[in-house]
Amino acid sequence: MTSKKPAEALIDGLVVSRETIDKLKQYQALLEKWNRSINLVARSTIQDAWERHILDSAQLMLPARAGEHWLDIGSGAGFPGLVCAIISAETHPDRKFTLLEADQRKTEFLRSVSRETSTPVTVIAERIERQASLGADIISARALAPLKHLLAHVDRHGAPGATALLLKGRTHRDEVEEALAQWRFQTQIRPSRTQEDAVVLEISEVERAE
Repeated sequence: MTSKKPAEALIDGLVVSRETIDKLKQYQALLEKWNRSINLVARSTIQDAWERHILDSAQLMLPARAGEHWLDIGSGAGFPGLVCAIISAETHPDRKFTLLEADQRKTEFLRSVSRETSTPVTVIAERIERQASLGADIISARALAPLKHLLAHVDRHGAPGATALLLKGRTHRDEVEEALAQWRFQTQIRPSRTQEDAVVLEISEVERAE
């Protein structure tokens, strides 16, 4: 009979092992170290990185119920994709993660975190619009572009039935209205667990408007 690993609630509704918490803490330490020489995140947020970046990203695991291939576009410092990859290594070990980021220095950081935390991810150093379609089941992004532009990337890189999980701020309703001029889609708006006036947009059935 095997003993259970100690577990802890990362956020309300998401319980992970102490080992996963430790990997996320290791990620945070690497972020603080690398951010001294590479502009990964705003320096004003580095002291609150656990909540502002890691927990903010982790909340995407709640609506991400299914999907074998997760694509994170414009990954930057790995938020939200690399956080979700670390958690998924425990909760969805068969899920494949691809991180798409054009900046070479940031891709080196992503690969370093992947190695140090023993988290398998594929890191691609390429612009989103130049990358051939990746056929992902889940597509995530954070602080990347207006929704109307993000939907073009979702349309390009999503497999049939793909879902987009997008972290957005207080202008999300205006972005949805603007996007409807060019796109047809279904959306669920979920209040952020970590930031007031922020939301998670869960978007599916994306197609160009006629």
